[in-house]
Amino acid sequence: MYTANSIRNICLLGHSGSGKTALAESLLYMTGAILRMGKNADGNTVSDYDPEEIRRHISISTSTVPVEYNNHKINILDTPGGFDFSGSVMEALRAADAAILVISAKDGITVGFEKAWKYCEERNMPRFVYISKVDEDNSDYNATFNALRERYGNKIAPLVVPIWDAQKRVTGIIDVLNKRAYEMQNLKRVEIAIPDGKDAVIEEFNDALKESVAETSEDLMDRFFNGEDFTYSEMIKGLHTGVTELSLFPVLCGSGVTCLGSLMLMDNIVDLLPNPTEGNYHKATRADGETEEFVVSPGGVPSAFVFKTVADQYGKYSYIKVLSGTINSDTTLVNARTGETEKLGRLYTITGKKSTEVKELSCGDIGAIGKMDRVKTGDTLCDPRKVVALKGIPYPEPCYSMAIAPKTKGQEDKVAAGLNRLNEEDPSFNVVSNAETHQMVVSGTGDQQLDVLVSKLKSRFGVDAVLLPAKVAYRERIKKSVQAHGRHKKQTGGSGQFGDVWIRFEPQEEQDEMIFAEEVFGGSVPKNFYPAVEKGCREASSKGPLAGYPMVNLKAVLYDGSYHPVDSNEMAFKMAAILAFKEAMPNAAPTLLEPIGSLAVTIPDSYMGDVIGDLNKRRGRVMGMNPDHEGNTVVEAEVPMAEMGSYAIDLRAMTQARGSFTLRFDRYEEVPKVNQAKIIEAAKNSEE
Repeated sequence: MYTANSIRNICLLGHSGSGKTALAESLLYMTGAILRMGKNADGNTVSDYDPEEIRRHISISTSTVPVEYNNHKINILDTPGGFDFSGSVMEALRAADAAILVISAKDGITVGFEKAWKYCEERNMPRFVYISKVDEDNSDYNATFNALRERYGNKIAPLVVPIWDAQKRVTGIIDVLNKRAYEMQNLKRVEIAIPDGKDAVIEEFNDALKESVAETSEDLMDRFFNGEDFTYSEMIKGLHTGVTELSLFPVLCGSGVTCLGSLMLMDNIVDLLPNPTEGNYHKATRADGETEEFVVSPGGVPSAFVFKTVADQYGKYSYIKVLSGTINSDTTLVNARTGETEKLGRLYTITGKKSTEVKELSCGDIGAIGKMDRVKTGDTLCDPRKVVALKGIPYPEPCYSMAIAPKTKGQEDKVAAGLNRLNEEDPSFNVVSNAETHQMVVSGTGDQQLDVLVSKLKSRFGVDAVLLPAKVAYRERIKKSVQAHGRHKKQTGGSGQFGDVWIRFEPQEEQDEMIFAEEVFGGSVPKNFYPAVEKGCREASSKGPLAGYPMVNLKAVLYDGSYHPVDSNEMAFKMAAILAFKEAMPNAAPTLLEPIGSLAVTIPDSYMGDVIGDLNKRRGRVMGMNPDHEGNTVVEAEVPMAEMGSYAIDLRAMTQARGSFTLRFDRYEEVPKVNQAKIIEAAKNSEE
């Protein structure tokens, strides 16, 4: 079993296709955990094991890949690069103590890399930059490194000097700290002589590292200015301090295909990145509601944080990071969210889809508990003596909604049950049954995420579902006061039915519920029939005259009528009220109302023109523009919700995924006359 000092929890972050999964595969191979390397294109990597990942050749959720190296355990969390699956990245960031940002030498700084850097900045997370694919055609290590230096300054510290061939492809690397050169031969690392002409650049980078180390303490700074050399252990200690304090971001490079640079990367992970007791800073809420700093401590009472859930056909696994003490399979802990006591089930370490049962998990380690049905992602499991709740995982707010329905009628319950199970695994989407539009609406971060959900419903739960545009909940109102007469008279054998009413319908301001009042004089309509008249008005107002949407801002006043002592009853007066409503509405200047949302779009200034032009096309009104603290502009606008169905995808395309937005319902407003006919037509067609 590994102690907290010999554990490293690392998440791989970066743009989709930058080589994260290939890097994880090479680390597994170089440590002997696998005997042959899989390829993403072949669908046989350890990280991407889900059928959807194999089919699409992308990572969809975070997978755990522990490797053992030089008496250390490195828990690698391989995250998806696709923006639709950023919820999984949030989970990995909570479990990791440091990050390796993977950037392709072919693509340079991408949006995915920028976002990953921002995530680390927000969390003060120590990080390496790993330049991948350095041996492939059209790769340019120098251009990528220079772009990093230009963007992030001199904190970007190279630990390697590449060795190039004539085509500018990297064939080997020089370890700057140790001044040794390596190349790969048949997936084995071989030391080679340092090529001619490389001494000067190695010295230059080595001196830069010394200067960075000198800045970590006054004693070292004095020695540096006196021209003294540092010992190797002083260099390692100083670099470790610089990385932990975020004054240094080491750069390494390599190839996931040939494993070039993989061993050097692991050496530096072990030497320079923090262990769990030095890593992520946690805040915890005590039972009395007060917040305190949570100290990761091997000697403390047992506690663990659930950062991910997998609920597949093999069962349910709750992935945990042990934050203090040691837990084993008969430890009893309290769930801080529910207050319930949970006896832990079997414990596992998970490598991709393969689970290995273990007796215990020590402080700082990552593993999984089987069959914890009442435990959810984001729960804190603690010793009864110290119950604290760690902050939940900050999932991105769902911004893309579609209606979901089974292809075969009558399977709605199966769709709902399947989505609930999938929601245990992926809390970043939500499902709402809209009683008004009679649709089940699923909301997530983008179209790809929802597409994957539909595929999983079929493969795991055997139900075919389709995605449809979510209907907009329009309203109707009148603009003019009208009076109408309703008479219901029916004569059958025996007693008949007779109800006779005069009702005035008036528009109101901001009143969703219909107001009912009466001004009857002289008992022309007996009081005991008033509730029946009100019921008739309410029933009729649930379907407006234009397109059958609910009526709002309406007042109905019963002011006259007549009755029959024998034939009048409640049903007759209810029917009379409905007839009066139907007669009145066409003459009351009915109009359609649409939901208006408050939109806040955060974008870099360079996309301002495109975004505002697009909002104008959506009938949006820009209300203001404010700079944020990160060099972006927040455009605030009011926009009809009906125009925003595809906005998440369109904004991503317009801003190369650099833009983000929030949209919240604000109020109802009249639909422009030119747009009303189309909505009325669509409503009539859907009824047919």
